[in-house]
Amino acid sequence: MSIHPVYIQSLASIYPQDEAVDGRFSACEPDYKEWIKDAGLRRRMSRIVKMGVAAGLQCLQNIPAKPDAIITATGLGCLADTGKFLQSIGSQNEELLSPTPFIQSTFNTIGAQIALLSGNKTYNNTYVHRAFSFESALLDGMMQLQTGDAESVLVGAVDELTPMVYQILERMGTWRKFPAGEGASFFLLSNKKTAQTVARIVAVDMQSGNFSQDQLALKRLNFLQENDAADARIVSDETFKLICGEYQTASSFGLWYACTQLSDKGFVLINNSFLNNHTAVLIEKFTEE
Repeated sequence: MSIHPVYIQSLASIYPQDEAVDGRFSACEPDYKEWIKDAGLRRRMSRIVKMGVAAGLQCLQNIPAKPDAIITATGLGCLADTGKFLQSIGSQNEELLSPTPFIQSTFNTIGAQIALLSGNKTYNNTYVHRAFSFESALLDGMMQLQTGDAESVLVGAVDELTPMVYQILERMGTWRKFPAGEGASFFLLSNKKTAQTVARIVAVDMQSGNFSQDQLALKRLNFLQENDAADARIVSDETFKLICGEYQTASSFGLWYACTQLSDKGFVLINNSFLNNHTAVLIEKFTEE
């Protein structure tokens, strides 16, 4: 069986574009009417669903054919709707509950809405693996392409920041290094290169453990050597999280950021750490041969 390479054909991101306020970033949201035409549907969608759907559809614009798979990722899911549903359980004594917040709180809502609005009935999956969520979705998409089961795959991640979660995670010390953040980033992957190809995804790595900085540096060096990319330029989370903030799928923004900063031919390694979870995505700038 031949292994097909994986190329990034298009990308889109909704991310913070202003400075952090009170230790937290807020995503700069677009005019959703451009991407979600139905006003009633927009009203029923929560903020995170609108962010994810808009970023996903933006990534698919000007694409001649529908992707063969839609794979989404989230660390914490639709927190606002989950909170609404839980509050209604208590305030209404578990009676006469509106099903809408519950339906909209499920993790696969975003991928399902993208499929419905784009008329896509193919493979649709969602990964909720905390700080490994985006990389898990990315690996699934890469395997779909490398084995020839798909020719194009939409992969993306989205997380939102609510006041309640901010306060809870602040007490846990989550925001000690970076301000809290949120965002949605999507990528259209293909096993065929075109004139629009942005970069090639070379490899993905995930490590879990309480490693020292020296241990992480050694793991990074071994990963690069295994992929013949010892001279790769490093884009660390200390770079991109100053823009997007800290959240469980911030590495998706890191990949988007790295792709927008590509200038010279060569390898780029996107490094990310969230608590004891460490990930790396190696890409290579594409140049027309």
